[in-house]
Amino acid sequence: MASDEHGNLLIDTGKVRFFCEVLFKAYGFSADESKIISDALIRADLYGIESHGVHRLVRYHDEITSGQVDVNAKPEIVHETGISACIEANKAMGQLTGAFAMKLAIEKAQKTGCGMVTVRNSNHYGIAGYYTEMAAAEDLTGVCMTNTEAICVPTFGAQAMTGTNAMALAMPADPFTFSYDASTTVVPRGTIEVFRKNGQPLPDQWALDANGNPCNDAAVVIDNIIRKAGGGIAPLGGLGTLSGGHKGYGLSIIVDLFTAILSGGLTSNYVNRKSDLTGICHFFMAIDYGIFGDKKSIKANMSKFLQELRDSKKAEGHERIYTHGERAAQMMSKRINGQIPVNEKTFKEMKNIAGKLGVEFNLLN
Repeated sequence: MASDEHGNLLIDTGKVRFFCEVLFKAYGFSADESKIISDALIRADLYGIESHGVHRLVRYHDEITSGQVDVNAKPEIVHETGISACIEANKAMGQLTGAFAMKLAIEKAQKTGCGMVTVRNSNHYGIAGYYTEMAAAEDLTGVCMTNTEAICVPTFGAQAMTGTNAMALAMPADPFTFSYDASTTVVPRGTIEVFRKNGQPLPDQWALDANGNPCNDAAVVIDNIIRKAGGGIAPLGGLGTLSGGHKGYGLSIIVDLFTAILSGGLTSNYVNRKSDLTGICHFFMAIDYGIFGDKKSIKANMSKFLQELRDSKKAEGHERIYTHGERAAQMMSKRINGQIPVNEKTFKEMKNIAGKLGVEFNLLN
């Protein structure tokens, strides 16, 4: 049984993808739907984003079997203009809603130059960058945001009020697409869960306890978030204002504006993973950057700028500067026809889910 330097099991990427597709079909999704969900899920692991890869299968299992995710739901457009739309997700799987919404935004951008789509009453949709890169693949600039259940504590506060509230942007460039994807918290909840799973203490400035004091115990932080007992994760920039935590706090509000407020959905403080309706909201935008001038020149200028960043002076002890999306693209090229590292506890969760659904589990064969 092969493993990496961190003790994670190394499993053939194709086998993991096939297993996920079979698993989602067992829940009742169609073959095409299962491929979309699995592709978004596996992309995270290919990029090295463990918190949003197969680690999430146990969460999806709970949400599907509890009825929070409606396997038969279909997203519907409830308001539309030439450049915009609002979608009622009807509790559909987040990845399916996300793909539907971004495709709609892309179609509008190709016709009018810009397409913007808001979504309400959806569910967790994986990595935001998956959807912005859909736009980049069509030679468009992609923007995506999502709110989540409240986990982020406002600067100087002691109660989680905004979510992970990720925002992403992708812009075509050579040799690597610029692809920014980040939470507006110091780290997403999934990363805290991975630390808890591994029994590791959290770094300073990441989280707070129920009274708003710094906390390094991942289990305590997650338990408080689940029980809504107070505390949570710090905004991007950390605790207080010295390192810019108030800026991350402001960004998290902006995400709720574009996702929940514009869609008429639930803001993060009302999103509830224990409820029959989680109420997660998204925002998608595709822009034909050719509306600003010659597309070849714009892309060439972006590529030139990114290369100048890579070539700029390095700090002592460092040999390379990366641009956003570069590491992920390189890791994906290695893993897509190779192996994906899977945490042993995650592996056991996958085996347990397979047993409950009567799905064959032979990832190590």
